Amino acid sequence: MIVRAVRLFPLIITPRLLPPPAALRWCAGSSMEPLKTAIQDPDFTVAKPAVVEKQEESPPVGLLPGETVVREGKAAILFPNANEVFYNPVQEFNRDLTCAVITEFSREVLAQRGVKVLVPGEKERVVVSLSDDPSEADTQGEKTDTEETGIVTATVGQKCERGLRVLEGLAASGLRSVRFALEVPGLRSVTANDFSRKAAVLIARNAEYNKVGELLQASCKDASMLMYEMRGRNDRYDVIDLDPYGSPASFLDAAVQSVSEGGLLCITCTDMAVLAGNSGETCYSKYGSVSIKAKYCHELALRIILHSLDQRANVYQRYVQPLLSVSVDFYIRVFVRVFTGQATVKNSASKQALVYNCVGCGSFHLQRMGRRTNNGKHTKYSAATGPPVGPACEHCGQRHQLGGPIWAEPIHDQGFVQKVLTAISGNPSRFGTSKRIEGILSMVTEELEDTPLYYTVDSLSSTIHCNTPPLLQFRSALLHAGHRVSLSHACKNAIKTDAPPAAIWDIMRCWEKSNPVKREKLSEMTPAFKILSTESSFEACFTVRDDANPQSRQRHLTRFQENPQAFWGPKARAKTGGGIADNLQQRRMKNQNKRKNQITDSTQLKSFPCKKFKQGTCTHGDKCSYSHEPEYTTEEKME
Repeated sequence: MIVRAVRLFPLIITPRLLPPPAALRWCAGSSMEPLKTAIQDPDFTVAKPAVVEKQEESPPVGLLPGETVVREGKAAILFPNANEVFYNPVQEFNRDLTCAVITEFSREVLAQRGVKVLVPGEKERVVVSLSDDPSEADTQGEKTDTEETGIVTATVGQKCERGLRVLEGLAASGLRSVRFALEVPGLRSVTANDFSRKAAVLIARNAEYNKVGELLQASCKDASMLMYEMRGRNDRYDVIDLDPYGSPASFLDAAVQSVSEGGLLCITCTDMAVLAGNSGETCYSKYGSVSIKAKYCHELALRIILHSLDQRANVYQRYVQPLLSVSVDFYIRVFVRVFTGQATVKNSASKQALVYNCVGCGSFHLQRMGRRTNNGKHTKYSAATGPPVGPACEHCGQRHQLGGPIWAEPIHDQGFVQKVLTAISGNPSRFGTSKRIEGILSMVTEELEDTPLYYTVDSLSSTIHCNTPPLLQFRSALLHAGHRVSLSHACKNAIKTDAPPAAIWDIMRCWEKSNPVKREKLSEMTPAFKILSTESSFEACFTVRDDANPQSRQRHLTRFQENPQAFWGPKARAKTGGGIADNLQQRRMKNQNKRKNQITDSTQLKSFPCKKFKQGTCTHGDKCSYSHEPEYTTEEKME
């Protein structure tokens, strides 16, 4: 039936090949029901069935052979057993968080348009006046009643004429878009686009299956071309969601142009190997920034993508304002608003910075790309001065790596994050991952806004080869020294602080005195010897303070959860023709823990081919521990 539906599909969707209207009849008993959801593409439209007298109501969309129903949130998605479209159940947290963020964004934007957003299960928000004057409270109450007169309400699943227009550029099965239509109030339309025709058909069927055809429209176009076509001021989308397999770099230019004024961009990056420093040259070619290997690589990845977004928006006299940026599991996710303003764009140079990272001790310094000076009503822009470091690290004498440029401004809007957190805490049954969302957002609200990047306690201890100090004691020592300190949602042992590297190493020297290392075993050329050879400039106090333990830690919130399931990482890319390799799971299991489970029996090596035998240089002959069986080509195997 799948093959039959695919063969019929070009005849159904291509206007040039349509038969006369009288011939447009669906085969009786076919499980491929007429699709009411329009697919937005001049060359990709779904033909309606011919009008028949005494026509009965069309039956609900049925399952094709081999299909299953995947349920997530309020959505039920028809999903092929073969991986014809991409789906990863582990990213439910990603989709839940996106629904929560867009809901608060909708509440904020639609309030200015006179629309009140109603969320199922959410209690009425009460405005508490802190004033002791009763007359002022009465005035505020009268003002609220006056404002609510004539306000339009928006609920989930219903079309709002003053609502938001949402685009999911890479929709695959359409699960995310269906969830938007079912769970996010205040939407005027949701466009679910995918370049694959099979995926577009599945999106249309899923919209019909979930009865959101009035809101959700399927589209089969190149995502970039679709966004470029909607660059007009009156055509832009209010929300654009991009969740590609790998890097979103090729879509960013079109995205910053086709989002409305003050609109929301939701971007996911799963190419963490590139962003985390494994391939700095590739990172530069995609994002215009050089990534480096460091303990703070996950926050560095967030700041690289924010830099790339802002840089591309600046070309069109636009700039970005981050609302929320998180690093979770195997990907990063950023939510930014895009505004237009030539004067504000001039500030972008001073928002970017280069990173000088010491390869010996891990100390880092930031160098701003530009300098901005405010003189009353006038602002003066000039080139930055630097560098902030010498030829060698002042603490360990090693050289520095140069990374960036990166976004050096706050990566969260604390006010907006607090609104999302309040909504999640007040309505925990709305999402399946509410506990984890509450834990991560709580950590986000506790992070220092003006302190980019972080250190890790275990790496500091490893540098000088001493025992690792308890997290609360190290935080207390920084607080006793007069510095601010916080944790980071991006790393479990992270320490974000405004203390300079010299103060941090002074605290580690004081800790080493009570936990001494064997200095006679240290080489004079090692960073540990250089650091411990210098006396501390002050005596650190490691007495635990009450404010050293943040609320998210005291409440035992779900902050860094364990792996949800086996092989939970990025799934295989969906093939163009559909389906995945049959032995994919076997190869994953074979490579799992391959470095931990070392081969001890030489006879097991016979299952691996000999590389020297392939090159014709193996001299061991039959005594070789590896296999000398020739590898056949695909054509030879077919024969």
